[in-house]
Amino acid sequence: MIMPAPFPLDPSPPAPSPPGFSTLDLTDRALMLATQSGLPLVPAPYATLGATLGIGEQEVIDRLQAMQERGVIRRIGAVPNHYALGWRANGMTVWDVDDDVVDALGLRIGALPFVSHCYRRPRHLPSWRYNLFAMVHARTHEDALPLIDAIRARLGDACRGHDVLWSTRILKKTGLRWPGTTPSDKTP
Repeated sequence: MIMPAPFPLDPSPPAPSPPGFSTLDLTDRALMLATQSGLPLVPAPYATLGATLGIGEQEVIDRLQAMQERGVIRRIGAVPNHYALGWRANGMTVWDVDDDVVDALGLRIGALPFVSHCYRRPRHLPSWRYNLFAMVHARTHEDALPLIDAIRARLGDACRGHDVLWSTRILKKTGLRWPGTTPSDKTP
């Protein structure tokens, strides 16, 4: 699904706190801290979190859902390590698509089963003409090429060009962390 960029490519002031952030109670804050490194890998992760925080499983679910509805949490999802799973051909495909249809086409591309995420990004002419980004994963480059061709076919005449930026290593596999919650953030 096409989603807004998680961070701007243009230099700009830091984003304000998410809506509802300042209204979090102590339990919500504890829940966010407990989940920012991921959910427990157990059959009932929400029950495990609830036991840790002294609340029930349903309250954990309700609180996370409420924070999502208020915009404090964007989404809850898995962040797989594609390399560890054997998917070593990971390519960010970048497309020069007609601005009038990029949103509609982005929704179609993002719905493809082999696209993990799809974004509209600003162009930076004249050096960067691409405005649609779609990440594909395959075991080999040869396996990825037909997937890229399928995207190209789906974009049709609206596509004026593309490129593939192949991953060579993992730089980061973590989400946003609250300050003061990691060892490097703590003061002695």
